[in-house]
Amino acid sequence: MNNVKVGTKLYIHSYKHDGTIYRSWDEALLLDETDDYIVVGNNKTLVTEIDGRTWKTKEPAIVIYYKHDWYNVICQFKKSGIYYYCNIATPYIIEENTIKYIDYDLDLRVFPDGTYKVLDKEEYKYHKKKLNYSKEIDKIVKEALKDLLKKFKAKEDLFDTFKVQDYYSIYINVR
Repeated sequence: MNNVKVGTKLYIHSYKHDGTIYRSWDEALLLDETDDYIVVGNNKTLVTEIDGRTWKTKEPAIVIYYKHDWYNVICQFKKSGIYYYCNIATPYIIEENTIKYIDYDLDLRVFPDGTYKVLDKEEYKYHKKKLNYSKEIDKIVKEALKDLLKKFKAKEDLFDTFKVQDYYSIYINVR
């Protein structure tokens, strides 16, 4: 377990394989921590891109970061329903009140009607070559995508809408 408790404000830093920070979020409130993952929530959070551009998220989100699995799941609460944006990424670490992970480009987008789409395949191929991903990393990334799709189809973890709504209720009460 980390040295943080429910309600702690954390930052988020997403890195590329070469160690370059490419995106950061200025707030995430810790909602839960288990042996397998942490859950955070945020809303209208300032995001800073590698080139210095900034923008704010448009809706509340509940995010699960895994301690051992190579992905994280963002549940976005939009007017038309819950959308899931899943990043293939290393397990997280927390240093200096900051959640840190390496993003490996491939993403899974799940829509409220249950359909999904794998995104950024070309970006993955580009960075795989440019940043020299090893065969081991390539294998882990592909297995992580398969595992994530399996969890989605089984409605496990935050793909269970009741569970994500429970975390959203906690977020409303903690913030």
